[in-house]
Amino acid sequence: MSRDQLKVLLKLVGLLAFLYLFIVGIGAMGHSFKLFGREFSERILNTTASPLVGLFIGILATSLVQSSSTTTSIVVGMVAGGAISIQGAIPIVMGANIGTTVTNTIVSIGHITRKTEFRRAFAAAIVHDFFNIVAVAVLFPLELATGFLSRSAARLAILFEGIGGMTLGSPLKAATVPAIAFLADLVGQRPVLLLILAVLLIFAMLAGIVKVLRSLVLKRISAFFDEHLFKTAARAFLFGVLLTGLVQSSSITTSLAVPLVGAGLLSLLQIFPYTLGANVGTTVTAILAALSTANMAAITVSFAHLLFNISGIVLIWPIKKVRRLPILMAEFAAATAIKNRFLPLLFILFVFFIIPLIFIVTTR
Repeated sequence: MSRDQLKVLLKLVGLLAFLYLFIVGIGAMGHSFKLFGREFSERILNTTASPLVGLFIGILATSLVQSSSTTTSIVVGMVAGGAISIQGAIPIVMGANIGTTVTNTIVSIGHITRKTEFRRAFAAAIVHDFFNIVAVAVLFPLELATGFLSRSAARLAILFEGIGGMTLGSPLKAATVPAIAFLADLVGQRPVLLLILAVLLIFAMLAGIVKVLRSLVLKRISAFFDEHLFKTAARAFLFGVLLTGLVQSSSITTSLAVPLVGAGLLSLLQIFPYTLGANVGTTVTAILAALSTANMAAITVSFAHLLFNISGIVLIWPIKKVRRLPILMAEFAAATAIKNRFLPLLFILFVFFIIPLIFIVTTR
């Protein structure tokens, strides 16, 4: 092995190490929110509310625990226990789709000191936000008016009646849980300290990932993405479905893509269908949780989540002008954000926390 080949090999090993610690950081951030946020999430999920309040509850609860899989699994359990009706659960699940995008939006802030990188990374992160917001804006009133999601999901659930005990382990979670537990123990299970440590780790690893990617032969890596994983929208979509189904976290899969766009290896147009695939892939966890309960109402809710994501894609993707809307919104927001770098922070605070909290408190 030549000296140059050895350097490339070491860089690839370093890249894998940075990626692993980056994922650990994301997991630790989610764990920190769970330490002081899960009980609150469960309390607000128990709130008897109108569908609109349920939507904001889903956004806030998922933003707190940073996992739509966690929120939807809690909701599925509550439906199985009779605490929430199917009609009350579906708006919460829709809100969870918006709330789960907070993680990759936070990750994009790690590029904020580098103007061009940040513009690309922030746009890549919030295109997911805007697609889910547009999907909810279309499908939420449609569901209220027709109940098509709940009815379709109920019919689909009948096909799976009697199937129970299904589980799926995530090898990525199994690999990162010990490291996350170590960090949590290191700070004495104190959520604020763990959150600070997680954010620092994410930003440090993000810088390392981008640096290594730049030092490698970017054209070759870019060619690999172009010719294989992201060659077509369909291929990128399927990659997003499979990867997210495997790791059972859309937050992780979409967050991994942010530094790749920031480094210029992927474009916004390439990453968009990948995030849509992540939306579909993340429904696996709740479906398995529901099937394990063997409760028809819980299974119906989990399939409603799947049908919601598929319906959003079917309604939005085929129409070019509508499909372009989240991309144009993301590009505009990113262009605005580089002029005032406090705006991304305000966007995160208001969209995911302040507005939902104010709406829930004032309308209860």
